[in-house]
Amino acid sequence: MLIEERPADDDALSGLVSAAFEELVAKYGAEGRSGVHPEARFLVAVTGDRAVGCGAVQPVDSATGELKRMYVVPDHRGRGVARSLLGALEDLARAQGHAVLRLATGHLQPEAIRLYRGSGYEPIPPYGKYVNVPTTFCFAKAL
Repeated sequence: MLIEERPADDDALSGLVSAAFEELVAKYGAEGRSGVHPEARFLVAVTGDRAVGCGAVQPVDSATGELKRMYVVPDHRGRGVARSLLGALEDLARAQGHAVLRLATGHLQPEAIRLYRGSGYEPIPPYGKYVNVPTTFCFAKAL
């Protein structure tokens, strides 16, 4: 597996992000997409010639980055793609000077919650648009 940076308008990345939103809409309904900061940097996991996962780090402030658009195609789940991608995103966040990486995920995504907790992420109070959303869980990890 290769993990590489891709521009936000990359076709394979766009396909992964669309698939991620389709899955989220199926789980939670059409709640609307959250925006991604224009300075967000995207990574794509590739096996063979197929893009199978993605994620991004966007700046919050000089010390904090936020994980966005983390997704692995269903037929590649359980193979370590998400864990490898998360590690690469953490490395990217460190390289950008972030001391903390935070994220938000939903209550209907127990696999994601297990991944983040198992990777050292700790629960934090909800932030931003998630403050009054009891079905969203927020986590952070010191890098």
